[in-house]
Amino acid sequence: MEKKFYDFTENKLSYGRGYVYSLQYHLVWCTKYRRKVLINGADVDCKKLLQELAQEYQFQILAMEVMPDHIHLLIDAKPQFCIPDMIKIMKGGIARKLFLLHPEMKKKLWGGHLWNPSYCAVTVSDRSREQVEHYIESQKEKEWGGPVKAGRPPKDLEKLQAYHREVLHEDHVELQSGDTKTS
Repeated sequence: MEKKFYDFTENKLSYGRGYVYSLQYHLVWCTKYRRKVLINGADVDCKKLLQELAQEYQFQILAMEVMPDHIHLLIDAKPQFCIPDMIKIMKGGIARKLFLLHPEMKKKLWGGHLWNPSYCAVTVSDRSREQVEHYIESQKEKEWGGPVKAGRPPKDLEKLQAYHREVLHEDHVELQSGDTKTS
């Protein structure tokens, strides 16, 4: 029996001029000093601003959650999408507009910077996409802290990366053993 590695009929592919692609990224970035400033309407405004940027720069937001101190995005992007440049555009555009809409935010942040300069970008496969979507959509429902094994979301970017490595490792081990995963 032949093993199917990639079935074009089962996967959602996008088409460009001369290329076919399926590129999804889980992006996470935090507020400066992990201050909980994305509250009292700032979170809703942030989501609107991200949707506007998605239209302007032609990428699709598949899942999004704005937490009080960080943002999770699952995006589908073209191959020309340069992650560092787009993160810079998103952070800069959102910060400028949020400070205008919510001037009280600057009082909680030293130096007038909304975002921590770092970010996390993780590629998402067809196999892990549903898990990442569920993870992002359930962020506000879950309590922070505790081990990843307990089903709680990671507290910081380092733990998020460990969570992704663990999930991808489980998928890899199952593939090697010949089991099929239907999640």
